[in-house]
Amino acid sequence: MDSKEQFSLSCLPIGDVGRVALIRDNHLKRRFLDLGLIPNTKVKTERYSPAGNPIAFNIRGTIIAIRKEEAENILIRKI
Repeated sequence: MDSKEQFSLSCLPIGDVGRVALIRDNHLKRRFLDLGLIPNTKVKTERYSPAGNPIAFNIRGTIIAIRKEEAENILIRKI
């Protein structure tokens, strides 16, 4: 996978790390920014819930659960 290729955060496998490239949904953008998801922030997928939704991510040392539908609006580049 090319490091410049962007894909949704919901597709990042467990244990992998990416950097935030873009937040697409303006309605959720403020919430994501408040959580520390600003461009170039490192995000690591920690685990999926048993049902697969929500997904737990490590963002700036804090584990935050984000619904899969919302994570699809965050574009990242894999590190």
